[in-house]
Amino acid sequence: MKNIRPLGNRILVQRSKAPESKGGILLPESAKEKPKEGIVLAVGPGKLDDKGTLQTVQLKVGDRVLFSAYSGTEVKEDKEEMLILSEDDILGVLA
Repeated sequence: MKNIRPLGNRILVQRSKAPESKGGILLPESAKEKPKEGIVLAVGPGKLDDKGTLQTVQLKVGDRVLFSAYSGTEVKEDKEEMLILSEDDILGVLA
């Protein structure tokens, strides 16, 4: 994460861990559904609107967010899987 800095209105998110079992049954990696929530690790500076004004990103580092299932780009660093998402892909901030 220290080597990845999102640009524009993009956000670097570490996906939450999938549960190891469901109802006491151990699931193989291929059967696990990837969680659709994570923690914001880094935030881009924002993007310029039509008038040239910088529109900053509304999220901050440490926010727990909910995102759509097939959004973003998966990246790996030091065997850690992360996602780079556009701010538009974020559905909400979890309390």
